[in-house]
Amino acid sequence: MIGLYLGVAAFGYLMGSVPYGLLLTRLAGLGDIRAVGSGNIGATNVLRTGNKKLAAATLLLDGLKGFFAVLLVKLFLHHGILVAGLAAVLGHLFPVWLGFKGGKGVATGLGVFYGFAWPLGLLCCVIWLLVAFTLRYSSLSALMAFAVAPVAALFLKGPLAAEAVIIISALVYWKHKPNILRLIRGEEPRIGKKAKA
Repeated sequence: MIGLYLGVAAFGYLMGSVPYGLLLTRLAGLGDIRAVGSGNIGATNVLRTGNKKLAAATLLLDGLKGFFAVLLVKLFLHHGILVAGLAAVLGHLFPVWLGFKGGKGVATGLGVFYGFAWPLGLLCCVIWLLVAFTLRYSSLSALMAFAVAPVAALFLKGPLAAEAVIIISALVYWKHKPNILRLIRGEEPRIGKKAKA
């Protein structure tokens, strides 16, 4: 059983570690996204290049890799779903291909939540969208959504799922530490603000 979980963890990690934001921006001739804005490989930073379609594609693919990491394990193995989800987020945060310097885990985490239970993913996405459209801070939207996620997971899937979601949410908060400090200082850039390389 330990071997099974290790295999699931490796699969989830590899799924999550694909840096779609970096790959798409390079294919589009925009150079290295890590030299733009915050230096992050996620959709919000891709949006700062001014290419909305590329940002949307990054958001979708980053979400899908988390979702499919969980879904495929759920369909074929029926064990280790939570392990696969957590590993996928870790893969996105710390991809071996980029020297373990990845994204902030928001889209991938939301995709994992959808894989755990679609109402959980839907609720978190709705919260993200509401905060994003009203206040226009991507980081604050993520922080609000991932603050609610563990409580929702507890009611929807029980204590074990809630524990996994707590870990994922804690990782997302940890990666957002600079954003939290900028929010406190009133220096956080709003969604759609174009950045110079």
